[in-house]
Amino acid sequence: MRIVAGTLGGRVLRAPHGAATRPTSEKVRQALFNILGPPPDDTHVLDLFAGSGALGLEALSRGAVSVTFVERGRPALAALRGNIDALGVGAQATIAAVDVARFLALPPAGPAWRWVFLDPPYAAGVVTDSLAALPRARLTDDAVVVVEHAHRAPSPDRAGFLLRTDLRRYGDTELSLYRVSPP
Repeated sequence: MRIVAGTLGGRVLRAPHGAATRPTSEKVRQALFNILGPPPDDTHVLDLFAGSGALGLEALSRGAVSVTFVERGRPALAALRGNIDALGVGAQATIAAVDVARFLALPPAGPAWRWVFLDPPYAAGVVTDSLAALPRARLTDDAVVVVEHAHRAPSPDRAGFLLRTDLRRYGDTELSLYRVSPP
């Protein structure tokens, strides 16, 4: 598994040991970042269920200012920390080693996120609750929330103030892209 493009393009990423984490494939990451395009200036990223950190690290490689990684699994945290250290991006990365629901319940602090990646285990059934828990105050007006999910487990068309605006399929994987809906 490698970073696809950007300043870190071609660098190898470690995957967590065991079957509990399913890293986003290079093909899906490349397709996603082709859809998103280059990050606008001052793009801060939230990578929920971060696993190895592949999505957030790809965003940093392509020009994002910072990434907050949220992951609680020990093997995934070990791989994530190793990847951040190996790539030398520790100054741009924050790791929250807590459950996603607990993290999203914390009082808002820090810069607003422009990109949010949500890639839970396919069988977890937490997509709708996680989308609904995203704090509106922590998202920019032009934020894009990306959910990676199994084709057989579709994500909702709408979740609170988020409206799905795009859906792409790559084999068994689907990407649902959400935007903040106007009031």
